[in-house]
Amino acid sequence: MAETELEITNNTKNIKLYSSKAISGATILGGPLAAGYLISQNFKALNKPNEGHKSLIIGIIATIVLFGGIFMIPEKIVTKIPNQLLPLIYTGITWTIVEWKQGDILKIHKENGNSFFSGWKAAGIGVISLLIIGVVVFGYAYLSTNDELYEKYDIELSQFSKNEDETLVFYKHLSTETNRSLLQELDEKIIPKWKENIEIINNLNKLEDLPSELINQNKILLKYSTFRVQAFELLRIAIKEDTDKYNQQIEEIHIQIDKELDKLNQ
Repeated sequence: MAETELEITNNTKNIKLYSSKAISGATILGGPLAAGYLISQNFKALNKPNEGHKSLIIGIIATIVLFGGIFMIPEKIVTKIPNQLLPLIYTGITWTIVEWKQGDILKIHKENGNSFFSGWKAAGIGVISLLIIGVVVFGYAYLSTNDELYEKYDIELSQFSKNEDETLVFYKHLSTETNRSLLQELDEKIIPKWKENIEIINNLNKLEDLPSELINQNKILLKYSTFRVQAFELLRIAIKEDTDKYNQQIEEIHIQIDKELDKLNQ
């Protein structure tokens, strides 16, 4: 009779489960994601798919909240937090949840001499979870850094373009303004703005982790800006001396300018 009762109560005889110890070990390695997955596998083995699905979702959400919170904490505070503190906290929480939701079942499963998955398999799942989290976190960090980098680059380059637009109208003024007015415009606006553009490109080159395509673009823009300064400075001399003897040199510089513009448009 006792043997018959044991067989009746041994509802988990033909299934394998993850022990509380194995789940906790995997959680230390792979965080809440590993915990959620292993707990969900136990529920599925116990024919409780809905609870299994919920456990996995909770593990994913907990992982997002955990690492999202870490990103929001100032770096100077994060560096003061002991490395093992957070893993110990969320592993302790996981242990409590497992004991609450599955503790009695796991205890009976063990007392009946039923099978458990090895701790090594659980640890392997923890490592996989760690890799997944690492890829997501570093991917997010990389994209965030790139977004910030491109934003800084675009802001500076917009000023470059503004300076360019405001100075190229000078060529229209050549036929409408006096020499005195043209010289004043060159000294106070045109040449200073192109020197500012050179400074803008030099500052952009100082940005860390600048992609190779932007580095190459900066080289072209720097040459382009330098040729612009040369052209306008030579124009200034020609206007001041009221001569056309520099026309050939000015034309050659403009040919170089066009070449750099062609490179930018490629």
